[in-house]
Amino acid sequence: MSEIFTKEPAHMRTYRGIRDLILSGDLVPGEPVTIQGLTDRLDAGMTPVREAIRRLTSEGALVFHGNRRVTVPVLSLSEVDELIFARLALEPELAKRGAEQMSEAEIAALTLVDNEIDEAMRKGDMRGYMIHNHRFHMLLYRAAHTEVIGPMVDTLWLRSGPALRVMCTRFGSQNLPDMHQVAIKALRAGDGDGVAEAIRHDILQGMENIRAIVAESAEETAENA
Repeated sequence: MSEIFTKEPAHMRTYRGIRDLILSGDLVPGEPVTIQGLTDRLDAGMTPVREAIRRLTSEGALVFHGNRRVTVPVLSLSEVDELIFARLALEPELAKRGAEQMSEAEIAALTLVDNEIDEAMRKGDMRGYMIHNHRFHMLLYRAAHTEVIGPMVDTLWLRSGPALRVMCTRFGSQNLPDMHQVAIKALRAGDGDGVAEAIRHDILQGMENIRAIVAESAEETAENA
């Protein structure tokens, strides 16, 4: 009996490929992004890359400059503060809603992802940490099945990803915030509020570290001006 496989369109595959580079921090803040560089990196066509760059620019994940140059955003202190506000306003609520709908099998899958995070931290694998940390949060949030809040949070993560990678590299894998075990314990106890509070602390710890780095950089820039 033959099976029919649906191949993902090139433009979507390319878009997801560039998204992954941003979310994993493989593209760092301030890094120039070129069409040719991405076509080589992703083995993609120029047209899908152009479309993906246009879409990611509209989502704020990339910045288009007047001289036709595209870069990964460098966050300002005010932008970090906005991201902290937005993430704390939305993600704990998503976590709570997700917790109320997750099955035992889904909680088990989430636990396996957290094990991958722990292994990446043990090895000092920043990229692995970024990938599995994002996956952990998305598995929890997508269980909420929201049509509006979920896509908004996706965009917030795209804006935060490169700066989070910088933070991970600066503070080291052994000093990264990890409230996931607390969240999983609350999940198993059916405590949605406890899950929300664990995710709130997880976000706040990471974003406060990012804020400290951005503030330090701003001070250095002001002193050298």
